[in-house]
Amino acid sequence: MTYKTILLVVGISQLEDDLRAAADLCASEGAHLSVLVSKIATLPPMGDLAAISAAWIDSRDGDMEQLRQSVREAREILGSAGISYDVVGRYSETMRLGQDVGERAWYADVTLVGTSLRVDDLLRRGVIEGALFYSARPVLLAANLRSVTLEPKNVLLAWNSTIESARAARESLDMMQNAEGVHLVLVDPKTKNGEEPGVDVATYLARHGVKVAVDQLASAGRPVEEVLAQHARDTSADLIVIGAYGHSRIRERVFGGVTKSMIDAPMLPVLMVR
Repeated sequence: MTYKTILLVVGISQLEDDLRAAADLCASEGAHLSVLVSKIATLPPMGDLAAISAAWIDSRDGDMEQLRQSVREAREILGSAGISYDVVGRYSETMRLGQDVGERAWYADVTLVGTSLRVDDLLRRGVIEGALFYSARPVLLAANLRSVTLEPKNVLLAWNSTIESARAARESLDMMQNAEGVHLVLVDPKTKNGEEPGVDVATYLARHGVKVAVDQLASAGRPVEEVLAQHARDTSADLIVIGAYGHSRIRERVFGGVTKSMIDAPMLPVLMVR
């Protein structure tokens, strides 16, 4: 699809680099940049009610002022960028964070998550899960937003015959059509992938003009994410496309998983679709 609105979610600190990188990306794509500055609301402490009220109110007032200041800073930075943009701030209760992010993402084509959220892991994870589970839009993660492109030359598409991977393939179709090459990767393919694993989806992509090669890889006991990362390096991929949370979030958190690994340490830009 054509990206005309890009949502960038940042925290209240260390946001300048992400803002400037996202602004440059939008300038190159002719896209509108929508910025959500997010802060998790301070919960009331346990103890004496009178003391709680005063301390809690003071803390929340301080948080709100920081949020307003960050919104002003973001507008000042983008004011000279020469792009179309909007900036809003949200002070979200923990249980409401995902919905607040998801509702903003409804009106964007993709949600960018960069480095500024790494200073607050709870916020970062809530933002990513909110965008994935509440918006039906893709999430683009990167360790450095300067490495992000919406016109990748080489794409690694991870395929495991799930609805999530099917959505990921469809969501990234335009990018894959314009890429020089796409590696459709199956790690330890099972029988449900068909008599010749990967051929059906490769044929589908080829009908859309995608220059696709099917790579069946054996894990040899290594984690799937490690196999994917190594193959991305071997094929000079500049984007990994993957379906997110094929298992429940609880199972991913307890036992780990490909989604968790990609979220925690993206070695290159990763487009995730739920």
